[in-house]
Amino acid sequence: MGFRIIPVIDLKGGMAVHAVGGRRDQYRPIRSVWQATADPIALASSIREGTGLETLYVADLDAIEGRSHHGAFYRDLGPIWLDSGLRDRSDLDPLIDLPTLNFVAGLESVEGPRGLAGLLVAAGANRLIFSIDLDDGRPRIAPGADWPEIDPLSMVDRAIDLGVRRLILLDLRRVGTGRGVGTEDLLLKIRDRFPGVEIVAGGGIRGIEDVQALRDRGASGVLIGSALHDGRIGPTELDSFLSSGG
Repeated sequence: MGFRIIPVIDLKGGMAVHAVGGRRDQYRPIRSVWQATADPIALASSIREGTGLETLYVADLDAIEGRSHHGAFYRDLGPIWLDSGLRDRSDLDPLIDLPTLNFVAGLESVEGPRGLAGLLVAAGANRLIFSIDLDDGRPRIAPGADWPEIDPLSMVDRAIDLGVRRLILLDLRRVGTGRGVGTEDLLLKIRDRFPGVEIVAGGGIRGIEDVQALRDRGASGVLIGSALHDGRIGPTELDSFLSSGG
C-alpha cells in the first residue's frame, strides 16, 4: 500500500466541529471549504468527491468522553477509521459487523495492554489501529489503565508484542494549531525499530510541505484536519503531491 492521506472529521453533538489543541469543551461547528454546513455526512461526501480520497478518520468526541456514540452516523459515513473511545473488546460488540469501519484504539481511552489485547482479538490486526495519544509529548493515558511503562516508545514496543501492526502518532495539543506534528523523532525511532509497521502521523499539519517531510521520514500516511478544511491543502496541492509519487 502506498502513502495515505486521510482527511479528518471530528464529531460532537451530531455535528462536525473544529478541533483545536484538545480543548474539547471549546470546539464549535466547523467551517469547511468543502461543505457549507457542519453536517458530517454531507461533509464526508463532499471531501470524497472533491479530493478523491476514500477513507476518512472520524473521532466521535462524545463517545471518547464517555457519552453515547453516534452509531447511526457511522454506517452512513462510508469507509472510516473510527475513534469512538474504545476501552476493551466489549465496546466493539455493536460495531464489529459494520464492514466499512476500521477501529482506532486510542491510548487516552483503552484500558491498558489487556484491553488492547482484547480489542486485537475481536477486530484483528488488519482492522485495529493503535493511536499513541500524546499531550505535549507525554502519553495521555486513560484513568486506571495498567500500562507498566510511561514513555511512548516503550508503549509502542508492548503494543507490537501484542500484535499491533498499525499505529497513529497524535499529539492532541497540536491538533488544529498549525504548529507541526511534533512527533518526528518518535516516528524515526519506531520506523527504525519496526520497518514493517504502518505509521500514520497527524495533528498540527501546516501545509503540503509537512506531508512531504513526514513521508520522507518514513510515515505511511498522514491525518489532515484543519489544513484541509481551511483550504491550505486543496485539490491542487493534493494532486501535485500524489502525482509526484506521494
